[in-house]
Amino acid sequence: MRACVQRVSRASVTVDGRVTGQIDRGLVVLVGVGQGDTERDARYLAEKVCGLRIFPDADDKMNCSLVEVSGEVLAISQFTLYGDARKGRRPSFIRAADPDLGQQLYEQFVEHLRSLGITVATGIFQADMQVELVNDGPVTILLDSDKQF
Repeated sequence: MRACVQRVSRASVTVDGRVTGQIDRGLVVLVGVGQGDTERDARYLAEKVCGLRIFPDADDKMNCSLVEVSGEVLAISQFTLYGDARKGRRPSFIRAADPDLGQQLYEQFVEHLRSLGITVATGIFQADMQVELVNDGPVTILLDSDKQF
């Protein structure tokens, strides 16, 4: 599984003109599921996101985690994180999981974050979504459960 994590001061997601999720201070997490991913990958990614020390402490150093700042998460499914554009101009998505597995593991990721005490807002799986956010910093971190980066 892959995630693009952005520290935000606020964010929201809209589907068909209706806000389906919004947060204040916290993280927007774009989540992609790849072929062969399992619940173990979803758990690893949730724990990693929860523990990332990317919020400022009293000395303005990135030393605090989401839990320590009582932050929230806006989790958005995004299979395009598995887009491969190394060849040609049109990305290939053959390494992305099929929609059934993608939805299952995305939902497990969200539920695991909630079990860790995190307030989580979401978009709608496979919907055309408009995501608005104010990137704080800006701080953007890429994660991969296979530790490819």
